[in-house]
Amino acid sequence: MYLPPQFTAKDRQTACDVMRTHPFASLISTDDEGLPFVTHIPLHLVADDAIPWKLLGHCARPNPHWRYLEARPRAVVTFLGPHAYLSPKVYPDLARVPTWNYVAVHVTVEARVIHEPEEKDAMLKSLIGDHEPPYAEQWQGLGSDFAEKMLNGIVAFELTITQLQCKLKLNQHRPEAFEATLEAYDAGDQSSRALATWMRRLNNSAKG
Repeated sequence: MYLPPQFTAKDRQTACDVMRTHPFASLISTDDEGLPFVTHIPLHLVADDAIPWKLLGHCARPNPHWRYLEARPRAVVTFLGPHAYLSPKVYPDLARVPTWNYVAVHVTVEARVIHEPEEKDAMLKSLIGDHEPPYAEQWQGLGSDFAEKMLNGIVAFELTITQLQCKLKLNQHRPEAFEATLEAYDAGDQSSRALATWMRRLNNSAKG
């Protein structure tokens, strides 16, 4: 993505936080005609001390995306965090234009498609752990026949991250509008308020 230096996150932990807070991602690769093919899915980030980081997910077996990944493993995954409009009213002068601020992560990955039931089950448990841990007991209690049927209906994949970009477009290059922008976002919707939180985090980090 277009990534001016002033909007580039300086540490990998920031990207990790974005991917874990906004796990519903866009997996993008090419189909058999060379056109972009996109699947929207939740992904589980494995980002411990081991490098490289990995993403775990799955799609429905009828979805051809897993076949495209087997044929062409290199792909891109995007995560979009909070985003919101910003009015030029936040500036002390009138010679300004509106903009849209946002937080995003783009990663390039190498895909490994997973067909083995045991690995697929482990992947599902990782996603369950992210979003509804109490459901793990219910999943285990549904019986092996049901679990086998459900696992046969999906194809999983492990996406090894080879390149990472994290963009924080928060008007940080316009310090004259910092306080007014915070005030506007604090008074806005949920996404706007989340941007205000990111602005404070970035500002505090810059202060050391």
